[in-house]
Amino acid sequence: MARKILKIKPITVPQVMAILKAIGEENLDQFQRRTLDYASKFAKISAEASEKLMKELKEKTELDEEEIVQIINCMPKSIEELRIFLTSGRRIMETSKLEMILQILDKYRENEGKD
Repeated sequence: MARKILKIKPITVPQVMAILKAIGEENLDQFQRRTLDYASKFAKISAEASEKLMKELKEKTELDEEEIVQIINCMPKSIEELRIFLTSGRRIMETSKLEMILQILDKYRENEGKD
């Protein structure tokens, strides 16, 4: 049976992991199992934290959803790393705004370490 795409929405690696775990590993095909393995290895924060972080970055920055997803997936630790995600050339972001983004990311990194 062919599947029809109803909506395209960028999601974070932690969200992918949560979706696949909810389906149940025994119900996943080979591709989905590999994707779950990848997500388990590379998710930097929980799915719940990634959703909260996405909401906070949307509210406090001018970043689009795709940029936010990539930032959450990689959780950069320096301004130089963060700039890599913002090199599309559409705009130049002030250093103070980049520092604010890093502070928000650090807050979520620290909260994850306490669990």
